[in-house]
Amino acid sequence: MLLKKKYLITLLSFFVLAGVLFTSCGKDDPDPTDDVATDDSTDDPVDDPTGTDLQGEIEWVQTYGGSGADQAVGIIPTGDGYVVVGTARSNDGDLSNKVGTDADYWVMKVSEEGEIVWSKTYGGSADDVATNISATTDGGYIVSGYSRSDDGDVSGNAGFHDFWILKLDGSGNKQWDKTYGYPGSDQAFDVFETSDGNYFTAGFFDVSASEGEGNDGLIDDGDTNTSSRGTLHGVGEYWAIKMDTDGEYIWRRYFGGSNNDRSYEALETDDGGFLLIGASESEDFDIEDSKGTYDFWAVRLDANGSKLWTKSFGGSEIDNGFAVTKTTDGNYLFVGDTRSSDQDISTTLGNADLWMVKMDDNGDKLWEKSVGGDQFESAKSIMPTPDGNYLIAGSTRSDNGDITSNNGENDIWTLIIDKDGVILFETNVGGSQFDFGAQAILSNDNSKIVLVGNTESDDIDIPEFKGVKDLLIAKIK
Repeated sequence: MLLKKKYLITLLSFFVLAGVLFTSCGKDDPDPTDDVATDDSTDDPVDDPTGTDLQGEIEWVQTYGGSGADQAVGIIPTGDGYVVVGTARSNDGDLSNKVGTDADYWVMKVSEEGEIVWSKTYGGSADDVATNISATTDGGYIVSGYSRSDDGDVSGNAGFHDFWILKLDGSGNKQWDKTYGYPGSDQAFDVFETSDGNYFTAGFFDVSASEGEGNDGLIDDGDTNTSSRGTLHGVGEYWAIKMDTDGEYIWRRYFGGSNNDRSYEALETDDGGFLLIGASESEDFDIEDSKGTYDFWAVRLDANGSKLWTKSFGGSEIDNGFAVTKTTDGNYLFVGDTRSSDQDISTTLGNADLWMVKMDDNGDKLWEKSVGGDQFESAKSIMPTPDGNYLIAGSTRSDNGDITSNNGENDIWTLIIDKDGVILFETNVGGSQFDFGAQAILSNDNSKIVLVGNTESDDIDIPEFKGVKDLLIAKIK
């Protein structure tokens, strides 16, 4: 049977499999002095490298929405299905209970087969755009995004876009909301519950519009660069906010330079601190090692919000970092895309490559690797799998190199890599138009991939097209 994977998976006997497993357990991470992850076994058969027995076949694809533009940005498993978050502009089709065609947060629960269990929208009379969702220990959910509304579900607005954090119970009922912002564009891109039972959100905001405000409530500021806080930074700045259980801030802190610096994801570190990642265009203030136009940029904080270090990765062109995960050896894997061909980038494959950087807890680069074809590839999410590999979701326009096939303008691309960045599995989903992946997770039983994104196609893998852009969920077996 032909499998849609980068490498052919063959059936091995029990004794051969045991030998493979014994050998793989003894492998070490790449030498930290070696900049590039290498693949010494490209032509070797791999026995079930994903740990999920994937065949690379589509089990089902479902589209959701109405006649307007609707899209997904995140998904989490619930044990008996999945909760998906996105943004809806439609007020017909699957959104017939929505009032108006402005953008609203859209959260829905679907079954294992993709059937809608419940679906709810939240917002006001202006645009409200969701960016992520996380499960909370009380059985509910917390959603990040940004809002221009000051009515409806939105408790207020300080001007243009504000961070809008929405807390829901397990059935999608609103428990509370909180906005943070100033007169400029302030956008939250991630939110999650912290190990101490509070919440943390990260994104970016316009320090020039806030006139330097946005650093509050620090318990013990050990940052040696505090003096720069008195000087106005740029129109985009990483903004980190630690909140209590009601959404009130414990501390707020911004980081960046005089240009655009945008954080797209964050995580809590093992010591109770935080790592923020994204892209930086600046070369001053908190940016100490700019590589070029836009760089992958990482900011490490302690538990009180004080800066421990920052680090830039990239080349002289545009490099955008979108997602990060902890690795099993206590380091981090940072992914996005690169258009550069110099400095930190050792290999260039196309117009833009999916680029991954492994770094340690001091921000030192352990290795980097580009994957893709001769067109445009990008990664938007990454998560570890139970067997020590990593699941990545993004998009591709190529039909060569690391990509087996392409259905049209742009496809959703899902891949699994091992700890050294070697592709073990890859597959595309889409039609003849534009299809973009936002996030991929493993199914509740860890046997399949469930991914979300959006589509403008109405053919090939896409069974139904409802409007300008549809929210898409697919299950890969």
